[in-house]
Amino acid sequence: MSTAYLVVTLLASAMAGFSAASVFFSAEWVVQPLAGYGIPQSWWPWLGTAKAAGAVGLLVGLFVPVIGVLAGIGLVLYFAGAVVTVARARWFSHIPFPLLYMAPVAGALALGFAA
Repeated sequence: MSTAYLVVTLLASAMAGFSAASVFFSAEWVVQPLAGYGIPQSWWPWLGTAKAAGAVGLLVGLFVPVIGVLAGIGLVLYFAGAVVTVARARWFSHIPFPLLYMAPVAGALALGFAA
């Protein structure tokens, strides 16, 4: 396991966990745009749970690689769906935010396959 892989995976997990906590604790800067995108409030706990599971999966993947790969793929798909949702809502200035969260996850996946 390389140092770069470890650092990027820990960063990706921390960012996904922070994003999940922001939804769970109803941070205004997160839930206000979610409402604006047209995402029903009943979905928010499920979205936060998906991100939290991905964050934990990335950490577990440091010891059980297949779990990390599955968690990484799930998070990349999650954030790709977020990009589509933001684009459909025509909030184009918000598209960089899910991409920012997706980048370290994609990096962790790439570094994991390179090792």
